[in-house]
Amino acid sequence: RLVDSGGGLVHPGDSLTLSCTGEGVQLSWYSVTWYRKTPGSDHDEAVAWMTTFSGTGYADSVKGRFTISRDNAKNAVYLHITRVVFEDSAEYTCYAVTLNPLADQLSLWGQGTHVAVSA
Repeated sequence: RLVDSGGGLVHPGDSLTLSCTGEGVQLSWYSVTWYRKTPGSDHDEAVAWMTTFSGTGYADSVKGRFTISRDNAKNAVYLHITRVVFEDSAEYTCYAVTLNPLADQLSLWGQGTHVAVSA
């Protein structure tokens, strides 16, 4: 499974780092995407993604403020958010997918971690 953590109450301008940790899965085998769902929205927005070869991509809405990274030794993928704005308030969830036939699960979702931005 995937365990999301690091959310909480932050203020505009703060920085925080979200973690997606693999338990029982080799996260280095997976491409990982961070999604967020804002209050009142009926869909998830893909905000950052990283391939197994550490290629990265970002939504235009977060480019320059969000950084995705991977630490294979800790079996984790991180989302570092800087200069937090009110619009970053959301439930953040990581999603991992692999084509590796050795993996027990080809795709997994984390349980989500909530970020609330308050003045």
